[in-house]
Amino acid sequence: MIQRRQHKSSWRGAAQLATEAVVGLTDLVEAIHARIAFLPAFGTAEAAQRTRGISGLVYRSVRAVTRTVGDGTQSLLGWLERGLSTDVESEALPRREREALRSALNGVIGDYLAETANPLAIPMHFRTGGRALTLEREALHACLPDAGPRPLILLHGLCMNDLQWQRDGHDHGAALARDAGFTPVYLHYNSGLSIAANGRLLAVQLEQLCDAWPVPIHSLTLLGHSLGGLLARSALHVASTDEFAHLRWEKRVRHLVCLGSPHHGAPLEAAGHLIASLLGATPFASPLARLAQRRSAGIKDLRRGNLTGNPHHAVTLPDGPRCFAVAANLKAANPKAATHLLGDGLVSVSSALGRHRHAARSLGFPPEHQAVIHATGHLGLLSSVAVYRQILRWLNPPEGED
Repeated sequence: MIQRRQHKSSWRGAAQLATEAVVGLTDLVEAIHARIAFLPAFGTAEAAQRTRGISGLVYRSVRAVTRTVGDGTQSLLGWLERGLSTDVESEALPRREREALRSALNGVIGDYLAETANPLAIPMHFRTGGRALTLEREALHACLPDAGPRPLILLHGLCMNDLQWQRDGHDHGAALARDAGFTPVYLHYNSGLSIAANGRLLAVQLEQLCDAWPVPIHSLTLLGHSLGGLLARSALHVASTDEFAHLRWEKRVRHLVCLGSPHHGAPLEAAGHLIASLLGATPFASPLARLAQRRSAGIKDLRRGNLTGNPHHAVTLPDGPRCFAVAANLKAANPKAATHLLGDGLVSVSSALGRHRHAARSLGFPPEHQAVIHATGHLGLLSSVAVYRQILRWLNPPEGED
């Protein structure tokens, strides 16, 4: 019954979005999805605007129904009712395409969805297997019967969700559970909210998670991809302030690993802030040009890696945990080439490693805590065998090397 109410809320949320020009918004979200998904193998301009397979079917259905029926609100509502009502009373996992579409919408206009109390706004939850965890000891024990003393919190990136940690048959969290005895828990959140707002929410929820953990915690590890790495740093910063001095989870964090996180900003958002019209001429950035007047706080924060709501407030690496950074580079390793450290298509190598032209602003990841993975794109960080091996060496080093 709860699941049925959630689906009905999604229908009402979709109706609100229909009044905001559904077709245009769908085109925008799909274009961003396509550009990220097909990096670095850009095709034609048309191919770069459209996704394929199940994702493409979802986007085409939204556009077709909205265009062919005069009442956009009712047509979209009817389409979603038929699509979302499948298995509403079963225990089936949420369909990945529905989760992906909702997550993309939250990344693009998530702050607007939250401000207008739209049911499509994603509330922050810890999840496993796509199901929200209840932060009570008995409930956690029931959902995580094999929970160990080393919880691993995985934080997804912009426009993504927790299910997308599984890519090309690999999931860093599941692999670390298998090979190193970690207990993975996945954060699901509205990536369109400001990093500072999400950081405050996460700081509180991590305390609740640790209090309810079924066994005594030996160490806590945070693994963030892209925006998720910035969110982890924001939560650690929040927990270190006087206002949140009562929180204890921060003292338990032993490792922080950031995969392709734009610590000093993402070039695309910086360009969008300066002059959106130029983005239209940039192949993989052109969808962002349409966000010039309406792009979420989460996207805007990527301009300089703003963790606190104050772009001039630099946040250093936390003192307690060992901090690691992985950058991806689209090109194969070739120090003689001008594009040797081009970046992953969305985040530069320097930004991902916390380096800055002004030494005082560099984050100072120790050299042995940095890695550059070549011939890999931004999303490839999630499935790369080389990335996983590096993470495993850092988090579970041979005895005597820790």
